[in-house]
Amino acid sequence: MSSYTLFFNPMSRAMIAKWAFAEAGVEPELVMVEWEKKPQWLLDANPMGKLPTIIHHHQGHDHVVTEAAAICHYLAEMDAPDLLPRPEEKADYFRWLFFASGPAEAAITNRALGWEPKSAKEQMTAGFGSYDRVVDTLDAWFKSHDYVCGDRFTMADVYVGAQVDWGITFGTLAERDSFKAYQERLRSRPTYAAAMNPPDL
Repeated sequence: MSSYTLFFNPMSRAMIAKWAFAEAGVEPELVMVEWEKKPQWLLDANPMGKLPTIIHHHQGHDHVVTEAAAICHYLAEMDAPDLLPRPEEKADYFRWLFFASGPAEAAITNRALGWEPKSAKEQMTAGFGSYDRVVDTLDAWFKSHDYVCGDRFTMADVYVGAQVDWGITFGTLAERDSFKAYQERLRSRPTYAAAMNPPDL
């Protein structure tokens, strides 16, 4: 039995967690979740019924972790210390991990749903400012950095990279040369290819 359970649907953000598990070299037990019939086990663990949700079966206790960015970092802490930031990388690691899960996610999602803050007051209230400012900020970073922490892949690149990869693939992120180059670097990783293959369920 795996020490992890991953509640999973391939058409969800659980793909981010699947990639993080591949990077950590850990094989979770996949529990397929149907959107219209979520298992009670999932709802007990996460009343919101959101994916990804993982359960870490550790030393006689079950530890629930939700939110894709948190899951990525948790797996690095537990099983992949080489993917954690070095002391001099921590500022960049946490800055961009939380930028992607906060302002970038909000800006991209709101635009996809047809709403964007217009006035300066709306932009201040929304927190992410504007879609264009978010894209320009991310673009500026990857114009001069191969990865979140510079020239070294870390677990933060799983989450930030997923935002860029999916954004380009589904047309929700403006195409920039820096994003395409970053996407190519990520897709060249054997772990990326392994994680994105359809699961055996």
